[in-house]
Amino acid sequence: MSFENFVQHARRYPNLLSADQREQLAAGQTPSALFIGCSDSRVTPSHITGAEPGTLFELRTAGNVVPKYSPDSGSSEMGTIEYAVLQLGIPDIIVCGHSHCGAVTALTIAGRGLDELPALCTWLGTEAQVATEPEDTAVRAESKRHLRSQLNVLREYPFIRDRIESGRLRLHGWFYEIDTGLVYVAPHSAEDEDFLPL
Repeated sequence: MSFENFVQHARRYPNLLSADQREQLAAGQTPSALFIGCSDSRVTPSHITGAEPGTLFELRTAGNVVPKYSPDSGSSEMGTIEYAVLQLGIPDIIVCGHSHCGAVTALTIAGRGLDELPALCTWLGTEAQVATEPEDTAVRAESKRHLRSQLNVLREYPFIRDRIESGRLRLHGWFYEIDTGLVYVAPHSAEDEDFLPL
């Protein structure tokens, strides 16, 4: 699709929702989940989940990276997570990684192709990585490890840890395979267990 197609769709969009739907959306939002996913254009949360407007709170970052909790150096990512959990009271967080991820490839092959992108290098922390060549060009195994790492970072947020312990919040790790369209789920048990089909 071209930009002109986006414009045409935006012009038709008001007619795609009923007056009742627009009124309900204007009254406020009560999303069922926070979806933390990659900014990759091939990963579309509403298509993967079938979410209607108002039901999915989205946070998209390069490589679905969750920054370490540091409220004194707040970021839009931390602020979005905080708002979703503490203000909106969402009961579920989905962190979704995917195959063929450019960010994970850059992490795996220490900054490959990112020489001209210093801000992205800093965001991904590529300087600390050891250059290796992935066995699978779709970086599936590396992307799954990266996803588990982001879930662990998220568990360190004090308000998330408290809500998980009190049973008010659940974390889910999803892995979207671009070439098959399948979604896999990270097991809640051992780190070395493989992802299971959703």
